[in-house]
Amino acid sequence: MKIVILAGGGGTRLFPLSRKCRPKQFLALQEDESLLAGTVKRFLGIASPKDIILVTGKDYFHHVKSELAATGASAAHIVLEPESRNTAPAIALAAQYAVDVLGVPEDEVLFISPSDHLIRPVALFERAVQQAMAVASCGRMVLFGIHPSRPETGFGYIEAGLAEGGGVSIRAFKEKPDEATARRYVASGNHYWNAGMFSFTIGAYRGELQQYAPEIAAGMEQGFAEMERSFVNLPNISIDYAIAEKSQKCMVLPLQVEWNDVGSWDAIYDVLPKDAAGNALQGDCVPLDCQDSLLLGRSRLIAGIGLRDIMVVETDDVILVAQKGESQKVKELVDTLKNQGRKEAEQHTTMYYPWGNASLLGEGKGYRMRKLVVEAGRELSTRRHYHRSVHWVVTGGTAEVAVGAKTQMVLSNESIFIPMTTFYRLRNPGKVELVIIEVQNGQYLGEDDVEFAE
Repeated sequence: MKIVILAGGGGTRLFPLSRKCRPKQFLALQEDESLLAGTVKRFLGIASPKDIILVTGKDYFHHVKSELAATGASAAHIVLEPESRNTAPAIALAAQYAVDVLGVPEDEVLFISPSDHLIRPVALFERAVQQAMAVASCGRMVLFGIHPSRPETGFGYIEAGLAEGGGVSIRAFKEKPDEATARRYVASGNHYWNAGMFSFTIGAYRGELQQYAPEIAAGMEQGFAEMERSFVNLPNISIDYAIAEKSQKCMVLPLQVEWNDVGSWDAIYDVLPKDAAGNALQGDCVPLDCQDSLLLGRSRLIAGIGLRDIMVVETDDVILVAQKGESQKVKELVDTLKNQGRKEAEQHTTMYYPWGNASLLGEGKGYRMRKLVVEAGRELSTRRHYHRSVHWVVTGGTAEVAVGAKTQMVLSNESIFIPMTTFYRLRNPGKVELVIIEVQNGQYLGEDDVEFAE
């Protein structure tokens, strides 16, 4: 068996914490580990790291690699989507990787999982996964369904049919309903939330694609290497639309666990612990006469007075204030910010790179200040700027800096100046993090003012 974890989403529904540069799956929302790390660890009781395939975008490769190392699963496989094409092509790419690179047969069973859900207890989930994979080995397409606990309008629903083959047949898939329709679904007792988890053999998936999504099937027939090269030309479509809603082989297994897709701030409120007044608090928060509210801070004190059913989410560059029940509109807000050309829509003030991270400390006309953190043994590639000079002050660790033809060590409390148009390179040769305060000066400080050495 192989576990396929889909970790390529650039989620916007948890803005401002989740943004394109560091989406939801890499956030630690409740524990000290990210949602992706929690997902990987959830499967380690039934699968070895070498049986796990993570599908993600090239921009997130270093994030995924870091999370795998943190969970002791560095042997897991990482498959990079050349461009995001939704879940049906992503799963097909992982399946063909398993066949061509790992050498598995067509009857190998895959279990497909999102990377950003909360599921408890793990032991019950493990048993459910093993049951799903046993059913899938007989050629069925198995989906997990969750008994709805409320009339949620942000989920797709599965209308159940008759019990069969260890699960339940599917009468119909229902799109995200309005509230009145969702209430009918919950009251019927005959509908499940679609949990976005599937199990099937590679051969069964290939066969269903050939029938219902032949372009994707044709892509697989080219083999992994060619499929990867031509991936951008595949349809942008989810597995639900491409196969699940059409297939005669699909069945649903009720998943009897605590499940939350943490897909909105209302969902985050639901999973966080509450105080006696029903407030969910995270960070430095002081609520006064507040009730049933979410206060989530990251960089400063949040003081609330008289709040009722209000959500406040703070980062160092954005404060989101919303009425509870309105968090499904956060995506609309992000779209509005994108249309306005606001960098906050996609970028954090701290940006993550393969070598470490850079945090914006301040900027104005002609200057920008950042804190650079370079991990041990990592380096920034050789580059130069035409419109800015750079001044570095080392505040922790030791830097190896090459400016032009000269290379020198810069120690803590020392500084170095890099003139315009001069090639430079930075490396951390030590065993601890290198921390630098950087000041850029110039008439133009855009990200495109950089030339990399060949």
